[in-house]
Amino acid sequence: MKLQKLQILLTIPLMLSGALGAFAQATSVQDWLIKPVTAKAQVIKSTDGKDLVLQNGLLKRVFRISPNVACIDYTNLSTGQQLLRSIREEARLIINGKTYNIGGLQGQKEKAYLLPEWVDGFTAGATDFKYVSYDVKPITPRLKWNDTKYWALHTKPATGKTVSFLYKPQVAELSGLEVSVVYELYDGIPLIVKSLSVVNKGSQLFKIDQVVNEVLGMVEEESSVEGSFQIMKKPSGIYFETNYAFNNSMNYANSDQTTHWKPDSTYTSQVHYRYQTPVLLEVYPEKAKGIELKNGETLNSVRTHELLMNKDDRESRGLAIRKMYRTVVPWTSANPTFMHLVAKNPEQVRTAIDQCAATGYEAMIISFGSYLNMEDTTQVNIKRWKELADYAHSKNIKIGGYSLYSSRSISPEDDVIDPKTGKPGGAFFNNAPCFGSKWGLWYRNTIKDFYTKTGFDIWENDGPYPGDVCASTTHPGHKGLDDSQWKQMEIQKELYTWLNEKGVYINAPDWYFLDGTNKIALGYREVNFSLPRDHQKVLNRQNIYDATWAKTPSMGWGFVPLTEYQGGGSAATLEPLSDHLKDYEQLMMQYYGAGVQACYRGPRLYDTEETKQTVIKVINWYKKYRNILNSDVIHLRRADGRDWDGILHVNPEQKEKGLMMLYNPTKEKIVRTIKVPLYYTGLTDIARVKEKEGALKNYKLNRDYTIDLTVSIAPESYTWFVIEGLTNNKLSAL
Repeated sequence: MKLQKLQILLTIPLMLSGALGAFAQATSVQDWLIKPVTAKAQVIKSTDGKDLVLQNGLLKRVFRISPNVACIDYTNLSTGQQLLRSIREEARLIINGKTYNIGGLQGQKEKAYLLPEWVDGFTAGATDFKYVSYDVKPITPRLKWNDTKYWALHTKPATGKTVSFLYKPQVAELSGLEVSVVYELYDGIPLIVKSLSVVNKGSQLFKIDQVVNEVLGMVEEESSVEGSFQIMKKPSGIYFETNYAFNNSMNYANSDQTTHWKPDSTYTSQVHYRYQTPVLLEVYPEKAKGIELKNGETLNSVRTHELLMNKDDRESRGLAIRKMYRTVVPWTSANPTFMHLVAKNPEQVRTAIDQCAATGYEAMIISFGSYLNMEDTTQVNIKRWKELADYAHSKNIKIGGYSLYSSRSISPEDDVIDPKTGKPGGAFFNNAPCFGSKWGLWYRNTIKDFYTKTGFDIWENDGPYPGDVCASTTHPGHKGLDDSQWKQMEIQKELYTWLNEKGVYINAPDWYFLDGTNKIALGYREVNFSLPRDHQKVLNRQNIYDATWAKTPSMGWGFVPLTEYQGGGSAATLEPLSDHLKDYEQLMMQYYGAGVQACYRGPRLYDTEETKQTVIKVINWYKKYRNILNSDVIHLRRADGRDWDGILHVNPEQKEKGLMMLYNPTKEKIVRTIKVPLYYTGLTDIARVKEKEGALKNYKLNRDYTIDLTVSIAPESYTWFVIEGLTNNKLSAL
């Protein structure tokens, strides 16, 4: 018995050594959110020729390529987590009413885990599309974005490797079809973007009813014998996002139309008694059917962004997602300062341009309720706005305008047709034109023509809205109900891409960032801007705090009603500006201090010299700290009107590693000692902190990468702190 105990005691250190060794290996990769990872994306063929390995130091994805392509390994190299438990098809198509797998292997009986030695015994399906060859190229930008015009923080194009697998059908009825499944592996981030294209090189017409471009048999994250599928935990070690998202919700989670978690009944050893664990991931748009593919045509799927997560807390996940946006859609980091002008005549436009130039503003958008009409194609209208655009450009001011698409009726022939009634209506806002109608196509061409001829720089469009379907069979842009959503989205995406490549900045009403738009609303209730100014200040900070979990500061816009907006009277507005200078300044500081542009909506930016100097002071401050203010947000305390609230910007690559904005909404001075989290600044030992433009003081970081900072904030006011690291000279002095 004693000998047995001794053997156990001797064994424990060995077991721990192995476990700790594995942990050390898994965690030896540095935190890519703080320090860039130098390893580059690679596509390597295994020595035995059976596998193709995609890796970049942060993730590894392995494909068996014979007798067909199948993903057999998907590992997060930062954590050591294996994401896969079973092999699935690489993609799936429904063509002419029949379902066909793209790649994949059959024969796995145990679906709880996958052992490499099993794979040699697996076989290809007789009717599956068969792998032919692969091709490797560098990643190339999807859009020819002009990165010099709008003060973007991130302009460096993404790098990495693209591998494309070519498949051909094994059945005669699909002769002429070819499918390419593409993986883009990025440098410096655990991100793969997957897409596929279907090309018709044959003579017959094919009808595509579904394109599933990703299928993953994933490892579950909870053990539940019974329970509702809807409430069970979905795998959280990976984040999915596609460029097919809409819901007018101002965030991706509620706009997603393509991510489908399903149970897997073939996984017979799962704990759930009814086989309802959500472990099967499929990506496809539901309302994209009946798409005709003629000879010579290509159908491109949605693009699935797969981002592996190191941590499960909300802040870390948000930081990773925001890093993804900066990598794949760098145009979202562009962030010009702009006003939202309400103008009834050219004189008001010229005066506002002059005020923008005098105060340091960089752009102006002609707001709704103004006399701008982009649908007026007359030479008189084009000439009028070109002259104003030329005048703005002579003052180094960008100019743009608002255009309404949805929320109106054009004609019974051009409106969205409700499939339930066969009549106009049934759209998100009841009536809306169909983008595939004659008028919709005319509108697209008219917008292009307006921007080409006038030289306008910014487009703010209101609609189209969430995926309206149309039952018309006479619209030239789509065949009928089944393909109406897909075709309208394709028209819309093409317009955004065209504008982006022409150097036009786009404020859009929905989540179209991946196809070229720059900014969306933070997410707010419009009637709140009719509330008293004190309410607006707190509500605005809540909006900023809540919106920047999922968006970078530059991806969202807010709102400041200089004149009355939907009601509220003088208590809700800032005009006359000189009478409400303290509120005007704080509203600007709240937004600029968050790195968020607001629509300062009214006829002017200032009314007196004092007001003008106040605006200049804030704009100069914003420009001085622009890089750190446009950097990531760490959420400190949400505004509740009872105590301090604030946010912290962080960027380990900047001189200013952090900038913290703190607010006191109460009527009394408050003094608080705050633990300031500095992990994502990249600082590890000493932080140098100054309040406003005061002297820098050294603070020793606690073991949890925080510092203890005592702050004093005046009643109904704010303050801010800059955080830097020690220079080499300072370090050597220590």
